[in-house]
Formats: sequence, structure tokens, C-alpha cells
Amino acid sequence: MPSPEPARTQLRVGRLVKAHGLKGALKLELYTDEPDRRFAPGAAFTLQVPDTSPWSGKTVTVREFRWMNSHPVVFLEGIDDRTAAESIVRAILWIDADPDAPAEDEAWYDHQLVGLRVFRGDDEVGSVVRVDHLPAQDLLIVRPAGTDTEVLVPFVKAIVPLVDIGAGRVEVTPPPGLFEAVPDDAPPAADH
Repeated sequence: MPSPEPARTQLRVGRLVKAHGLKGALKLELYTDEPDRRFAPGAAFTLQVPDTSPWSGKTVTVREFRWMNSHPVVFLEGIDDRTAAESIVRAILWIDADPDAPAEDEAWYDHQLVGLRVFRGDDEVGSVVRVDHLPAQDLLIVRPAGTDTEVLVPFVKAIVPLVDIGAGRVEVTPPPGLFEAVPDDAPPAADH
């Protein structure tokens, strides 16, 4: 009997933001600290796109990666003009992670985050039940202890200043009302 294939771990490394020029170039939003290595010619990516997209279920391969006016730009095989580039805008790029490669700073796999206990100061407020990857930012989905509700926590440094995989904890500094109801007589938040 053949042994089952091991589960693949994927790492999100970028999002195609917009078409650039007439020859199929695409500006990138990077989710990696090593863009020159991740986007080397020949690198292949799995696409996260809506099921209705003509790119659904397909992969793309890097033809060329360069910096233009301090912006990362990628050329993909088979995308040779602006029309083709515009058809793939907003796709999120994923790669199969090499389990033996050193981890990037402040980069975690979803399976490392799920199950971590979430603390606000010294108070445990719940645990991470999943991670949602949205075009604008990632969200930690936290289930407060003893409830069936879910709290969507923006996974940004200002709100999640510490992730300690070894200690099994995430520290959050949420705005008022994220984990509890804000009283009706609460003063409005100050504009910055």
C-alpha cells in the first residue's frame, strides 16, 4: 500500500497589484523579506483567485523580476501585454514552502498560529482558530474562551505586537470594542 503524500505547507509571498506598462509587467505587493530570491526567474506560484476567474486552478512562472522606481515589478510567462496583465490583477501568489529553509523574520505558517492562546496584557482573551488571508491584510480569527463567537483581529504589528510560537502565545493591543462591547456613553475616539 503506498504511503499517503505529506501535507504541503504553502507560504504567501505576494499580491499582483496592477498592470504596469504595455508589455505585461505587474506591480507587486510583497509579503516576503527576500523578494529577489522568491521571484527569481523560473519560480512558480499557485494563484489565489476567485473560482470564477479564468486563472482559477492555474499556476504562473516568473520570467523576470526587477525594481522600477523602487517598486517591485514581475513579468510572468504567458502574460505578454497589458490586457493579459489586467486579467490577473489582485491574485495572491503562494509557493510550496521548503521545510528545511530558514524561516523569515516575523513570518509564520498558519498551522503555527492556530491554537495559540491570545493575551491582552496578563489576561487571556481566547485562542487563534484560523488565519484568513485577505487582499488588504491577514486576519487572526480568535475565539474568546467559553464562546462560539469569533473576533476578527487585523494581523498588523500595531494590534498584534508579539507572536511567540515557543511560548504558545500571541499578545494583542486591540482598539476598544474589539473584544467587548463599548458602552453607549463612551467618548468618541480622538481623531489623529
